[in-house]
Amino acid sequence: MKYKDYYKLLELNTSKVSIDEIKTAYRTVAKKYHPDLNVGDVLAEERIKDINEAYRVLSVPASKRKYDRVWNSRNNVKNYQKIKGKNIFDIFLGNIESEDNNIKYQRKKNAIKGDNVETEIKVSLEEAFYGAEKKISLRTIEGKIKTFSVKIPEGIRSGEKIRLIGQGKRGVNGGKNGDLFIKIDIENSKVFKLYGCDLKTDLKLSPWEAALGTRVNIETIDGDTKIYIPQGIQSGEKVKIPNKGYKDGKGGRGDLVAEVKIMVPKNLELDEKEMFEKLKEMSRFNPRNIK
Repeated sequence: MKYKDYYKLLELNTSKVSIDEIKTAYRTVAKKYHPDLNVGDVLAEERIKDINEAYRVLSVPASKRKYDRVWNSRNNVKNYQKIKGKNIFDIFLGNIESEDNNIKYQRKKNAIKGDNVETEIKVSLEEAFYGAEKKISLRTIEGKIKTFSVKIPEGIRSGEKIRLIGQGKRGVNGGKNGDLFIKIDIENSKVFKLYGCDLKTDLKLSPWEAALGTRVNIETIDGDTKIYIPQGIQSGEKVKIPNKGYKDGKGGRGDLVAEVKIMVPKNLELDEKEMFEKLKEMSRFNPRNIK
């Protein structure tokens, strides 16, 4: 079986870590290399398999101890080449001949991966809910404008990052290019505000709808729905509509929370004013007596 450096896969530098530290590292890299957030990376799925394999082995104390013996043996061995009687110019040029098998080694410069680049884009709540494709233009270090097409997966969370492989700064000495990380900032709409997996909106009612109770249509992010309003509902009370919120990433949805706001007409028609006058005379209701 091909040897795999499980600690390197989990972006850990040492085997002297606790199971809790391994779990934390796993959650971080699993999210970082998730295929949905690595658009254009054909190796993302294979990378996730290796990460899951590393976690299965290292998260169990017995299998971790067994693996650590192999890991330590590979990472603690130092190879030395004895150089005796060699031409000093050969050493400077990197052409060192082994006494045992006369194999020549050409000194190579270390390949260095390019730096990652991070930027941020704003997306509307509807774009994040349904998914979208957006264009983003960035200025390169050469001063040129480069445009990228970014696929926004549906249900993405605010603060999550999309990774574009190899679109960061160039590598050095043949090293791979860095990656471009695009942080998502979801903007609330005029109708809805996002709170975790829930959406919040206002439910505007007339005084008589609030007093008598009614059924009203309410706008949701994916269409209207009809809800029941109990009589006597007050401003500030909340009506919860299950499964009409934002996507939770597990195939479900949060709730739509509608806060009641009782609206009073600013300009009354003559007959409306007469009715309110009659109501004033006959009603014993005094809101200032409510404790």
